[in-house]
Amino acid sequence: MKFGENKLCTSVRLALSLGMLAVSAYGTAAFAQDAQSGTPPPDQGKSKTLETVTVTGSLIRRVDVETSSPVVTIDRAQIQATGKQTLGDLVQQLPAMTGGNVNPQTNNGGGTGGSSINLRGLGSRRTLILIDGQRLLSKDPNAIPADAIERIEVLPTGASATYGSDAIGGVVNFILRKNYQGATFTANVGESDRNDGDQSGYTFTFGQTSDKGSIMAGINYNKQDGVEAANRAFSKNSLSITGSQVSIGGSSSTPYGHIQVPPGSPAAGAFSCGYVTLNPGGNATSMTPANYHCYGNADKYNYATVNLIMTPQERTGGFITGDYHLGDHVTAYVDAIYNKTSSNFQLAPAVYGSITGAYLDPFNAFNPNQGYQYGVENGTAGSAWGSRLSALGNRTAAFGRQDAQINAGFRGDFTVLDKNWNWDLGYNYGHQSVTTTTAGLVNQNNLYTGPSTLNADGTATCPAGVDPTACQFNPFDLYSAGSIAALKAAQAIAVSNQYSIEKTWHAGLSGELFNLPAGAVQLAVGYEFRKDYEKVVTDPELLLNPETGSCVLGSQCVANLSGGYTTKELYAETFIPVLSNLPGVQSLNVTIGDRYSKISTFGSTNNFKFALEWKPIDDLLLRGTMQEVFRAPNLAELYSSGSDAPLLHSDPCTGYTGAPAGSPLALACQFVPTNGTFQNVNVVDQTQASAVIQGASLAGFPIKPEHGKSFDLGLVYSPSYVPGLSTTLDFWHVYLNDTIVQVGLQSVLNLCAAGQTAFCPYISRFDSGPNAGQLTQASAEPFANLGSLSTGGIDWSANYKLPQFSFGQFNIGLNATYLKYYTQETAPGTSGNVTFNDAGHFLPYGSAQASACPDNAGICLFPRWRAQGFVDWQAGGWSAEWRLRYIGRFQNGGPAGTVQDTAPNFVSGTVFKYGATVYNDVSLGYNIAPINTRVDFGVNNLFDKQPPMLYANNTLNANTDPSDFDLMGRYFWARVTVKF
Repeated sequence: MKFGENKLCTSVRLALSLGMLAVSAYGTAAFAQDAQSGTPPPDQGKSKTLETVTVTGSLIRRVDVETSSPVVTIDRAQIQATGKQTLGDLVQQLPAMTGGNVNPQTNNGGGTGGSSINLRGLGSRRTLILIDGQRLLSKDPNAIPADAIERIEVLPTGASATYGSDAIGGVVNFILRKNYQGATFTANVGESDRNDGDQSGYTFTFGQTSDKGSIMAGINYNKQDGVEAANRAFSKNSLSITGSQVSIGGSSSTPYGHIQVPPGSPAAGAFSCGYVTLNPGGNATSMTPANYHCYGNADKYNYATVNLIMTPQERTGGFITGDYHLGDHVTAYVDAIYNKTSSNFQLAPAVYGSITGAYLDPFNAFNPNQGYQYGVENGTAGSAWGSRLSALGNRTAAFGRQDAQINAGFRGDFTVLDKNWNWDLGYNYGHQSVTTTTAGLVNQNNLYTGPSTLNADGTATCPAGVDPTACQFNPFDLYSAGSIAALKAAQAIAVSNQYSIEKTWHAGLSGELFNLPAGAVQLAVGYEFRKDYEKVVTDPELLLNPETGSCVLGSQCVANLSGGYTTKELYAETFIPVLSNLPGVQSLNVTIGDRYSKISTFGSTNNFKFALEWKPIDDLLLRGTMQEVFRAPNLAELYSSGSDAPLLHSDPCTGYTGAPAGSPLALACQFVPTNGTFQNVNVVDQTQASAVIQGASLAGFPIKPEHGKSFDLGLVYSPSYVPGLSTTLDFWHVYLNDTIVQVGLQSVLNLCAAGQTAFCPYISRFDSGPNAGQLTQASAEPFANLGSLSTGGIDWSANYKLPQFSFGQFNIGLNATYLKYYTQETAPGTSGNVTFNDAGHFLPYGSAQASACPDNAGICLFPRWRAQGFVDWQAGGWSAEWRLRYIGRFQNGGPAGTVQDTAPNFVSGTVFKYGATVYNDVSLGYNIAPINTRVDFGVNNLFDKQPPMLYANNTLNANTDPSDFDLMGRYFWARVTVKF
């Protein structure tokens, strides 16, 4: 389907057509109603007490909606008004999300179809994801069918005392729909105004409710087409910036090579430069100015065009939720979801050369400098070279993922001494399997680069037993017929598998203990036993060799992983009404909680919570919460290993002239020449280095849980003299010590040179040859407890439901977050400590401060302000909504000599400042009651706002930040819903 020139009219016509089509099938059906949106339940008219509920952030059942927990709620109407097919896209737009996320716009470092949730910029690992209060294994909101959700409750403050590990930044709780009656079919379509990025999908949901129980189930399907970066002006070229100079091209590994001239070789006298590249059509076996020229910025390879700004994905899923009353006081329940996702990323053709561990024999027929070696063998550094295997096409990785989660058990109630108690006993099981198929790489063992003889006709003769096709491979001329044939013969497809399982047995009890003058004292207690297990089975051709930092296929290397741990937890929470109905004290309540956790991988921890609610008058609630928080290291942080391609901004050994033996600088600069001429080639050329990621156990780094405190102090004001108005204001702070991070190569270098000598063994440099002192692929990036992190700011929200007008009902709202500070310290209390003040800054990929960014996803942006605004209108069967998304101004760079100075990517001391970005989304809907149909149409990014240019030498994707900014541009969507 393609929208025509008039996209608005065409989309509306399409939605109406879909509606009439559905009506033709179900035209005689009655328009059934959702029991939660107006249908009288079977027992209406009977005397009932107010229903108590458990609000996210507490274990106590309460009548009150507003408690000490500053919960942000996204209701079902808001979910539907956005036109989003996946919940991750919706939640990531909340102002409390900052610091970088993965989503389907993330190609390099993503492509799995999943989205991460990053509250307070503390990372997805420090944000807990729940479904009806129980953990979701995948932590991916896109795996949850949107039609199964009644509302989303977001608690943007620490909650370890309530929920255990991971809830440092906060909790996102997806609440399932209940007591649904009827059936609904929904179909939706969408497309950008550049006629790409097509999406389509459908859902079918049905339910039945009776006195004996209820059941609700549904199936869903959605598909999103991929979009190449070449389709947008801002992303079609890899743009690098140095000072104010912008150049096209991003990689030194080109189809014609980035080849080091061996010192002392005959070619060294013919060129006045260190690196050359082959002229198109030149004779690769003769390194002369007639065949080669000095490598320059103009020769860099523009890899951007084939990358993706929207990764293709396809999802099929379903859910079922229900309960059955076994008696008056016992109910069996089950909640289950299943999702199957197919997705992929696409990168430029593979790189081959020294960077992948390739070696060219000094007497290979195609060696243009006979007698001189290229690459590394037996620990000896030869000349370096790198080429791009364009003849094989692009690199791809296809992901086939299945997620299943089921929570089942029994719940009920009983009475003791006229006090009502509720209990719950259940089992929560999560399973995820991922099959990754990697293509576009070559088996380097099948490319012959050993000794051979050059024939007069330009072919090679190899020793007996060497494959004739492999013998003709010329690594310096990848477009020769022999090289193309050898590459295609060596091409390989690798299949790897990952399995994760989480099993949780949970039991809870809550009820009233006794009465005080102000009300009943309540208690909630419980026990959880959880087992986590993960296994990674890597294709042998992708299996990482930690000593060389490479694998048979040369890149995207990973290691096998198998491990697990158990968690035993006891928790208790009590609610104490201290005072009520007194002058100046309408109510004063205290909540105290505690959770004891024993985790097999490190030991035990105890975390405490104290919360206070005070209503001096009916209109005003003052609230405050203090919680101890912690996070245990996960299995990936303990045992994972894989190859990485970090970007370096500096090397402490530049211009090195020597240092006392055993000093930190001497350890950091081992094997670096001491004549003052050393320059790191990756820094000079602004190209990616190579390193090996190592889990803490593999790296031999002792690791322990993160721990800290979370504070929130705020108010809720709902003035009785302005009916319909409510506003909240919260001041929040999080302090975290012993943060667990993947210590990036830039930080490894800096920390070692600054005196943190524990990191020095992870630096690997060539010990001799023309590349003496340059970093090797065996340099490591270990996981470790590194430093501390503290952040704080202000949340403000306001919502006003205006009085009813003759022309409709209006509701306006605003939700904003101000980031006051975000501070990282690398080694508090030591001479080598560095403090990064990140609020208001973009942290360039590869910089030391970005390497400690919580998700390490290549993007780390901390604008001071983020906000959302909306205006809703309803009149009769019509409804409309305008939504505003605001990302505040920020800067890149800082004064010369400071930690924010990002030289050499910029001239030292240069600061780039970026203004605010504002997106406007609109939607319009009409309920056609006589035919039981509703039609909705919307435009996201109405004014086609383009993302800010952050440039390729600062980012991994599309010259910008795909986690915060819209890469698709103006996007149209339409939806039709039929109830029957």
